[in-house]
Amino acid sequence: QVQVAESGGGSVQAGGSLKLSCTASGGILSTCGMGWYRQAPGKERELVAFISSDGTTNYGDSVKGRFTISEDIVKNILYLQMNSLKTEDTAVYYCVSISRTPGRQGCSSYWGQGTQVTVSS
Repeated sequence: QVQVAESGGGSVQAGGSLKLSCTASGGILSTCGMGWYRQAPGKERELVAFISSDGTTNYGDSVKGRFTISEDIVKNILYLQMNSLKTEDTAVYYCVSISRTPGRQGCSSYWGQGTQVTVSS
């Protein structure tokens, strides 16, 4: 069974930086893409950044130019470098691995438990 785990969250002052990491393991045949989403209290989960299997990246409008998604293919780790953080970036950040796994057709989504990012003014 696929397990997705995030790390690197924490508290930072506005203008600061944080780097999140995500690992996905267990029964993955191939990866269709991986990404980061976030959910703030009282708000819907929203896309932060996504990287497809061909390396194409997509970012949410609110983070463009400040956040960078990358991956270490050898170590199978996904990163999210967050710079110039704002108080409105405060949220739980979730990693998703969209993968092909035995017994399932196509690509399925596997989510981590999330990591809290708090940005104070």
